[in-house]
Amino acid sequence: MAKQKKTIATTRQIRVSVNAVQNINEITGYIAFVNHQPLNAIKVGDALFSLFDRIQQIHLYLKNVLNF
Repeated sequence: MAKQKKTIATTRQIRVSVNAVQNINEITGYIAFVNHQPLNAIKVGDALFSLFDRIQQIHLYLKNVLNF
């Protein structure tokens, strides 16, 4: 039989800091104004915040359902 490793599950809180939001605003602003692509800037911003929401949902699922 193989030895089983004991793992200790820890939960970590993920927070989007004010600095990160400012960086996202700078990125979308650059795309919108410098590259003259405002619709692409909106898509990029929406995709990033959608990604943050999915990460939060996965985290809550692991925390509640799997007691992770």
